[in-house]
Amino acid sequence: MRTRTRARVARDDDDSRPPPFYRLVYRVVRKVPRGKVVTYGQVAAILGQPRGARAVGMALGALKSPLLETVPWQRVIAGTGRCSHRDGFWASVQRDLLEREGVRFDRRGHVDLKRARWAGPRREWVTRLRGVL
Repeated sequence: MRTRTRARVARDDDDSRPPPFYRLVYRVVRKVPRGKVVTYGQVAAILGQPRGARAVGMALGALKSPLLETVPWQRVIAGTGRCSHRDGFWASVQRDLLEREGVRFDRRGHVDLKRARWAGPRREWVTRLRGVL
């Protein structure tokens, strides 16, 4: 029975499309405007998964070309207001990208979330999106 499970997982990994939850994460992150940031937990809450911050991080960590160029992954930061690293990209790269967009950091490397946090999508959009899950 384990062999069957492993074979199914291998076939799913070969599929070029990301899993449905990942695609929803990418859709939300694409809505974040330049100069604003969102936390992993905030994205998870928008998707109706308030304890899914780690799953959001995994979805963004799985980004590959061509999605890597179309999903602004750098706009998603830790709940503490700090940049985090992902495969192949370190926090300094994320910080540089955000600074180019106009996001300001303090001396400790934190973003002032009161100023830079994205308020989130319109309520109607969130309600429709949760129906997909």
